[in-house]
Amino acid sequence: MKSVVIQQPEVLVIEERPVPQPQAGEVRLRVESAGICGSDVHIYRGHNPFAKYPRVIGHEFFGRIDAVGEGVDASRVGQRVVGDPVVSCGHCYPCLVGRPNVCTSLQVIGVHRDGGFSEYITLPAKNAHVVPDSIPDREATMIEPFTIAANICSQMNPGPLDVALVYGAGPMGLTSIQALRGVYGVKEIIVADRINERLAMAKENGADRVINNTDIDLTTELAKLGIRPTLIIDAACHPSILPEAIGLASPAARIGIMGFSSDPCVINQQGITSKELTIYSSRLNSNRFPMVIDWMNSKKIHPEKLITHQFDYTQVVEAMEIFEKDPKFCCKVLLKF
Repeated sequence: MKSVVIQQPEVLVIEERPVPQPQAGEVRLRVESAGICGSDVHIYRGHNPFAKYPRVIGHEFFGRIDAVGEGVDASRVGQRVVGDPVVSCGHCYPCLVGRPNVCTSLQVIGVHRDGGFSEYITLPAKNAHVVPDSIPDREATMIEPFTIAANICSQMNPGPLDVALVYGAGPMGLTSIQALRGVYGVKEIIVADRINERLAMAKENGADRVINNTDIDLTTELAKLGIRPTLIIDAACHPSILPEAIGLASPAARIGIMGFSSDPCVINQQGITSKELTIYSSRLNSNRFPMVIDWMNSKKIHPEKLITHQFDYTQVVEAMEIFEKDPKFCCKVLLKF
């Protein structure tokens, strides 16, 4: 089989590898499509602290089961499925309290173990979620990105009284906007970004108001408009955002952060406790695939709006460079296998 392998940072090759055999409790997928994420580019560039090389990348993938291991019902062969990249032990404290995404022995497919940028992949049977026929293949490949939005939103519990501020109109921000609008029905969605074309995408995906904060102070701008956000999602993931969000948030607001920056940011307790703010962090997803499949099946979200490019997997370098270098017009890029 052919696999996209990062041999070491900046060295990507398409290798011929043996077709893997599913072990006990596993299924094998014939991959049909996969999505490029920023973390794939980070592994390629050598900027992901969790990755080991060589590595087959890719954690957003869709296909059909073509073989099963011992203990897996043979009737699963032929199922259309999407893979959950979170592989957990099931018995540590995080797993026992329903948070396998931060398992003490966490293995992320495409990061800690070989991923879906390959013609075949094996994974635990429980990680292969059946996709209804009502969801087209292209949209099915988008289920994993929406689980990131589902995870942060499930923690923050948005509702119709909320005025939401979303920092960043990239893929994480846009999936969050769609969820806030189509699933949770918040009162208003404001989006801040520094690229006008991305702000236009935010409007197309459900934002009520957009602000280019390249040259303005967002706190001052929102104060002039009389807006105090009650729910803030940091989908831009810059260390300067959390201190600003604490300052401009409404009393009793919730703030959700998804960034992995190791750079420090300075916050003060008074700003948090005086307004009794709640700060959530979110990594990957904790069993959110069934939730997102239901959202998609009920047309509460519209993944097709986010797919801007599609390439054959043999063009993966070109695809990743477009994803990395064209933030104005590129959102989600799919690879066909």
